[in-house]
Amino acid sequence: MSPTSIFAPVSTPADSIFELSMFVLAVTAGIFVVVFGLLVYAVVRFRRKRDDDGTEPPQVYGSYEVELAWTIVPVLIVVALFLATARVIASVQHPPKPKDALDVVVIGHQYWWEYRYPTLGVVTANELHVPVSDPAHPTPTFLTLLSADTDHSFWVPRLAGKTDLIPNHPNSMWIDPRETGLYLGQCAQYCGTQHAKMLLRVYVDSREDFDRWIDAQRRPARADAAVARGRQVFETTACVNCHAVGSTDAKGRFGPDLSHFMSRETLAAGAASNTPENLRLWLRHPDAIKPGSLMPAMQLSDEDVNAVADYLESLR
Repeated sequence: MSPTSIFAPVSTPADSIFELSMFVLAVTAGIFVVVFGLLVYAVVRFRRKRDDDGTEPPQVYGSYEVELAWTIVPVLIVVALFLATARVIASVQHPPKPKDALDVVVIGHQYWWEYRYPTLGVVTANELHVPVSDPAHPTPTFLTLLSADTDHSFWVPRLAGKTDLIPNHPNSMWIDPRETGLYLGQCAQYCGTQHAKMLLRVYVDSREDFDRWIDAQRRPARADAAVARGRQVFETTACVNCHAVGSTDAKGRFGPDLSHFMSRETLAAGAASNTPENLRLWLRHPDAIKPGSLMPAMQLSDEDVNAVADYLESLR
């Protein structure tokens, strides 16, 4: 099954959307069967026969019963679909919020995701971690959706429906995943050249694993003395204008926070695995991994590229 299939929901909002979709499909399938069946019946029952004399059959005009039926039945179908849809919209958009719910601020950038955990003091990028929700004692995650530039859309099909991120217009959504694992998604609103590679990765952790991840993200970024040269290159080039690294002079906000860069499995918003080879290629030629990326080619020497890569690989 596709990791982005809407037919395997693991969260209440996705469940609600799936059930509504199946209801609409059942209603429309029923309409199709009835209409197609009547059409087949008419074709077979009233087909032209060899002994037809060419005269028209008796015509029926002004049937009160038929007109009443084709008016009332569609109205009832539309009302049923409207009420079912309104119920799902209300339940998805206005859920009760438990006191122990997790709050995350999601900020869409061209072309990456920023995640802020305001009550936990954590900032990360591209890979969202949330705790699993026990159905007996739900602990949902509430997402506040913001945009730093243009329109984006947050969509992880197995967790919830798509919700847009609009500049200067905060939106919100929530998820309560019942199973641990990795759930994939995609920016679902065209936002520029690299829209197709603005990918989403949501890690649903057990409560213990999530707490350990939070503790690790709170620790100051530390680098060994062996990578001091890489840190020096990083802090004396334009890298610090875009990126932040905790406990250093790098305070940039235009690009992802790199304080715990090696805790992420991917780079370039999921476009490539976070391996030494891909990291060095990313530093030399970002367009080789993500054409149109706003990450500039810094024109570093091979020695400096290796030094910066060694420094970033020490940020865990």
